[in-house]
Amino acid sequence: MLTLRQSPFDLLESDLFQKLEQQLMSAQPQSATLQKAERSPAADVQDGPEAYTITLDLPGVDRASIDVKATDRTLVISAERQPGTPPPQAPLISEIRYGTWSRSFRFPGGIQRDGLEAHYRDGVLTVIAPKAQTTTTVQVRVED
Repeated sequence: MLTLRQSPFDLLESDLFQKLEQQLMSAQPQSATLQKAERSPAADVQDGPEAYTITLDLPGVDRASIDVKATDRTLVISAERQPGTPPPQAPLISEIRYGTWSRSFRFPGGIQRDGLEAHYRDGVLTVIAPKAQTTTTVQVRVED
């Protein structure tokens, strides 16, 4: 005698995810779905002896759209990925995201804003942020 066992979670999982996907796809038109940008591109941050090195994967991003800003301890990188020419018909699967995004990195120590270097090659952005050599200490006099 053959006994088939099916977990009640199997039915729930497939049905639940199918319904969720249908609701998400019907809530927004296809063009709006394609315009959503990925919120955080993949990044590596390395703490070297003299500088922090940040590497981000940004394939398909135009160099002119990349913006790098810095404060005393924070680096903010933002960019925009523009869609190319639209295909003659709707894609069967569309996983590439377009639009703007921003990512910030806060370092344990200060950085030299004047010494920042940024290089973009083959879809990879590398930012070198030299560590601040001097720190300022302020002493506050306590009064009555």
